[in-house]
Amino acid sequence: MKKMQTQLKSVAKTLGELAKKVEMLTGELAKAAPAAKPAKKTKAAPAKAKKAKAVKAAKPAKKAKPAKAAKAAKAPKAAKAPKAAKAAKSVKADAGKGGATVLDSVFDVIKKAKNGANISTLKTKTKLEARQLSNALYKLTKKGVIEARSRGVYFKK
Repeated sequence: MKKMQTQLKSVAKTLGELAKKVEMLTGELAKAAPAAKPAKKTKAAPAKAKKAKAVKAAKPAKKAKPAKAAKAAKAPKAAKAPKAAKAAKSVKADAGKGGATVLDSVFDVIKKAKNGANISTLKTKTKLEARQLSNALYKLTKKGVIEARSRGVYFKK
């Protein structure tokens, strides 16, 4: 147990140092490019706050806090922007169809199907990728709005 506590302290210390370095680099970046987009600056500020809270809250007895801090340390990367853009495109496409969200469009197709809607029908009518469709079906099932009576066939409850 003591070994684990010392390791957690070491990780918390390292994350604190990383947070300081990220803040220093962010400051240098802001000085170097004063015409940066304000949206990126506002996104960077909450990430710093999350890191600081996670580092302060990292106690030896809690194992999950350093893991969250590690995730927060990775936040400044711009790799998530394309995923957000892809999701925004699909929501915009669904909004044009009359549904406000991906869930609405999937539910509408299932609701209109008399004998249930299978995966291939849902893919063609909603024009969603397999992953998006799977996530939507999962969320709708968890909400209790739809049910799978057999494998791959969904009905409205």
